Amino acid sequence: MTQPEPHDIRIRRLFRKTRFGIFVLFGAIVFSTSTLSIRTVSSQLSEEYESNSANIAKNIADSSVDILLNRNLATLQSLIDQFVEIQSIRYIYITSDTGEILTHTFVPGVPAVIRESDPFVTGPVERSLPGMGDFVEVGSPILAGQAGTVHVGMDLDLVRLKIQRATGQQIYLICIILIVGILGSIWFVKLAVTPLEDLLAYVVGLARRDGDEATEAKILARDDEIGEMARLMLHAVKGETTSGAD
Repeated sequence: MTQPEPHDIRIRRLFRKTRFGIFVLFGAIVFSTSTLSIRTVSSQLSEEYESNSANIAKNIADSSVDILLNRNLATLQSLIDQFVEIQSIRYIYITSDTGEILTHTFVPGVPAVIRESDPFVTGPVERSLPGMGDFVEVGSPILAGQAGTVHVGMDLDLVRLKIQRATGQQIYLICIILIVGILGSIWFVKLAVTPLEDLLAYVVGLARRDGDEATEAKILARDDEIGEMARLMLHAVKGETTSGAD
């Protein structure tokens, strides 16, 4: 196996920390961006679904005033059954002004968690119902609570699934950017390494007096710092040669 030249090893060691730093930097960017994206999408979707559920509860409350006054529970049941067909809405129940459950969409019956809860709460409440899953429940009073309260349960599992899909697409794009960025940075580092390797090869050849003329001409013709250092080395070597001859 061919052993690498000493200057090649030194160059690789010189940029090892740079490559590691680039990887850590891009990794930190991807992690922070992904975290922020997940939180933002999660917050926005949750707020959107809660707002939609609250609007549905309010619509039912406004539509059920006359029905409740006429005590037509069959029509009220038909009304809430229609709204349950809306995606993400898993259950609806209506309580009277005394807290009694008048109608609901639970099958086969109302869970104990619902029966034991405060029927007059209208703000968002997280509930975990055995055998059904996790939900966020919002409510809307009917006639300012004088005729009862409408409660709507939103399926959190469905919301989480949509959040995962939305964030998954963003993370997929971010990962592609990460890979392209790392490969691009390695390529740019390689661009910086190549002139240094040429310079080291030129210096070694200059010291041994066996350098390649084409390589020497190429490195000395450069108009950047590499060319300046090569010409400085050549000047120093010629100065030493002149002093030795004297």
